[in-house]
Amino acid sequence: QAPLVESGGTLVQPGGSLRLSCAASGFTVDHLSIGWFRLAPGKEREGISCIDSSGGPTYYADSVKGRFAISRDNPKNTVYLQMNSLKPEDTAVYYCAADSMLGLKTSDYDHWGQGTQVTVSS
Repeated sequence: QAPLVESGGTLVQPGGSLRLSCAASGFTVDHLSIGWFRLAPGKEREGISCIDSSGGPTYYADSVKGRFAISRDNPKNTVYLQMNSLKPEDTAVYYCAADSMLGLKTSDYDHWGQGTQVTVSS
């Protein structure tokens, strides 16, 4: 089983909202930074948001800034990605990742989930 499990992905209409969850399995993430990434067909994996272990500094890619919000609930060992004003170009498989590094590069993270599909279409 992957150390991280994403959920919440589904089909949503443009302009709609979704909340993705990233739950850790077998270890605690309260001391780790968490990043959200997405992979769309024909594109490279994109780092879209990250949050440090305390829930303090957060960062967003320009493509989602102002529309997405990352948060964490350490007692629940879970990190969330609230996605609002969704666009068709947000369609992708969304992954979360954990590590001691905080960043939006794939190489910053060693522990990954298997992804959840988000499709934005009317």
